[in-house]
Amino acid sequence: MNPVNLDDIRDAASLLDGVIRHTPSLSAGWIEKKYGVNVSFKCENLQRAGSFKIRGAYNRIARLTQAQRSNGVVAASAGNHAQGVALAAQILGIKATIFMPVGAPLPKYQATLGYGATVIFHGKTIDEALIAASDFSNETGAVFIHPFDHEHIVAGQGTMGLEILAQNPDVKTVVVCTGGGGLLAGTALAIKSLRPDVKVIGVQAEMAAAYPPSLAAGSPQMLPKMATMADGIAVGKPGDVPFQIIQQHVDEIRTVSEASLARALLLTLERSKLQVEAAGIAATAAILDDPDAFEGPVVATL
Repeated sequence: MNPVNLDDIRDAASLLDGVIRHTPSLSAGWIEKKYGVNVSFKCENLQRAGSFKIRGAYNRIARLTQAQRSNGVVAASAGNHAQGVALAAQILGIKATIFMPVGAPLPKYQATLGYGATVIFHGKTIDEALIAASDFSNETGAVFIHPFDHEHIVAGQGTMGLEILAQNPDVKTVVVCTGGGGLLAGTALAIKSLRPDVKVIGVQAEMAAAYPPSLAAGSPQMLPKMATMADGIAVGKPGDVPFQIIQQHVDEIRTVSEASLARALLLTLERSKLQVEAAGIAATAAILDDPDAFEGPVVATL
């Protein structure tokens, strides 16, 4: 029995109507011209607060009771989840406290402050910041908003899958950048529920790829170490909720090198004039690495 179903994702889409942007699906004609595969980009880099994270964060926070809201919310993030939670809390009039690892990107720190959140730096990794945020929750009663391991987060992220199908009715393959697995799980569940014929592939940075060993072991495993420029998908251990869904609904997990991420980043900026961070280019990098492995039309998440 899945922790999330298609009705949960449709409920989230209703709740998010008027809050999120229905981001465009743009043709990447330069990829087809060079490699012969029809690729479109699902441009979540153009989403409010710069990533898909607002989808899950708002769906989670908007469902809190009045009593829960009065204590505020707390999260841990290197930047994208921080901005999503901060913006969702601001829209809903709730106090947000965000724990960021030391060395988190300055523009993301400033944007999070700009959405009205209190930011506390703690630890060197997102996993250390998560522990501090969890302790803060226990001490203050603030509701901990996990970046990926919660049913409402996964359902919110799954609304991207509904949009992909609506915008690309002929799609054969959907490729999703993957860290903790919230976006991949929600998207795969939405797509496979409506179009089981569509292949769903997750992509991780090979220097921070927790899903391949976890899927091989049959349960979430902690990576001993990570080192990647794709800080937004550098997650040491998959979440239980997304892991279960990914196990059942995702066709394949691929990994990409640091060199492939850098190349995809540059080409997408040069050819599509789209600025994307390393974490958000993993799907494109996988396609450029091995274009023949993806049956078109393909949608790659940015």
